[in-house]
Amino acid sequence: MLVRHKLVVIGLVGSALDGGQGPNRWSRWRPTVDLVRHDDLVVARFELLHTSRERTLAHVVAEDMRSVSPETEVRTHVVDFGDPWDFGMVYEKLHEFAETYTFDPEHEEYLVHVTTGTHVAQICLFLLTETRYIPARLIQTAPPRRHDSTKPGSFSIIDLDLSKYDRLAARFQQQQRQDLSFLKAGIDTRSRAFNEVIARIEQVAVASRAPMLIAGPTGAGKSKLARRIYELKKQRQRLAGPFVEVNCATIRGDAAMSALFGHVRGSFTGAVRDRPGLLRSADGGVLFLDEIGELGADEQGVLLRAIEERQFLPLGADREVRSDFQLIAGTNADLTALVRRGRFREDLLARINMWTFRLPGLAERREDVEPNLEHEITASSTVTGMRVSMSREARARFLTFATSSDARWPGNFRDFNGAILRMATLAPGGRITTEIVDEEIRRLQASWRAMEDADLGTDLLEALLDSERLANIDEFDRLQLKEVVRVCRSCASLSEAGRRLFSVSRTKRAATNDADRLRKYLVRFGLDWKTIKAESQSPA
Repeated sequence: MLVRHKLVVIGLVGSALDGGQGPNRWSRWRPTVDLVRHDDLVVARFELLHTSRERTLAHVVAEDMRSVSPETEVRTHVVDFGDPWDFGMVYEKLHEFAETYTFDPEHEEYLVHVTTGTHVAQICLFLLTETRYIPARLIQTAPPRRHDSTKPGSFSIIDLDLSKYDRLAARFQQQQRQDLSFLKAGIDTRSRAFNEVIARIEQVAVASRAPMLIAGPTGAGKSKLARRIYELKKQRQRLAGPFVEVNCATIRGDAAMSALFGHVRGSFTGAVRDRPGLLRSADGGVLFLDEIGELGADEQGVLLRAIEERQFLPLGADREVRSDFQLIAGTNADLTALVRRGRFREDLLARINMWTFRLPGLAERREDVEPNLEHEITASSTVTGMRVSMSREARARFLTFATSSDARWPGNFRDFNGAILRMATLAPGGRITTEIVDEEIRRLQASWRAMEDADLGTDLLEALLDSERLANIDEFDRLQLKEVVRVCRSCASLSEAGRRLFSVSRTKRAATNDADRLRKYLVRFGLDWKTIKAESQSPA
């Protein structure tokens, strides 16, 4: 090995591997002594670290090194760890050595020997080298084959510049791509916003067991994503327990307390046997609480303590139980708004808000309609038991509608999945035709219109306008205002709503400002964009 500078090695004396006092010590491999025996590794200086208890051994090792390599200067340094398995203490002492040692990288090249010392010490030396507190590379030694004492064994030098390890980097990137594809159910999504969310979720899922909050509209895929997060963590051996899921909107009162936290026999009428509860069932795994904003105040309080202290009191019990689970919470409500209204605990929100991810609805990622269409057609083949395909004309017709602003998708992927499954079920011979697509489009439009008409009744107008202003609006204007509000609620921005409402007249204008026209119209009735959107997103 050719080096331009003097070679300096830093290493710990091996209390077991380097040991030995009598002549027999030369009959076996001793990593520190044998390191300076290599003809192609000329060591100018060896900084030998040892504890006070190893002073005699360090002296013997240093003398043996000088005898086999007279050109090597051996310096000994006392570094007392106290407890050699105390990570903090070992790191602190080695860090002190690195800070007080005078490095001269202009004239010397440094290697850190990581074959000797406890595992804790080896890890600490690696970290100090990787963070450049010690400006060196690592060297690792191995004994000769057949334990031939006439040979010094072998060595390998490890450069921690990972950019040089293209194969390692490529392997890591491939694993990450596989993880991302798994979280997306193998669908090649094109939405930048969605892909960024999934990429960050992948990082957090692998590295953290802190609570996660997945927000997004109904049908955006929160439940499926939560299960995929669990399955990814299990594949990567980050947990071993089960996946336990409950929709908090389906449980109320004592039933909620019992379902979540369990009960003991006789704690209430009908409690004829003990019940462990979902939190205990999720021990070692993941607990997914969908629509967590629907939990009552009592359940929120017990859940907070269970998250913070990993223990809680079942109904009727006099002894607390423990459960170590990771919480994933789902919500389509604005939990901050619920806190302001006194319907959700602020301290619980702060605890589950460690990692918050919002899934965009289908209307916000229309570029993903096409890849999801392919995925759902394949999935429908499994459900229907026959191979399902779509004619070119039918496919184009459906995509034109599904990606247009006329497609509301209020139920998001639930609406979308249902539409594909219905068309696949009705397809003669498993081939979806334009006639079937047109029938499904009419069905979707009728369903959405009925849903919006139900939402946009007097109750909503009363929520937007006080009774005095509502009474002063003509029935004609009220019907028109109702349709304008419906369009606004289905659009992502004021500009988009303006383009839809003035799609014909805007083509006859030299200059268009649809958003301003719509804003002025709403002002006539004392309304604004923020008020309409806030009301549309508020939980009932």
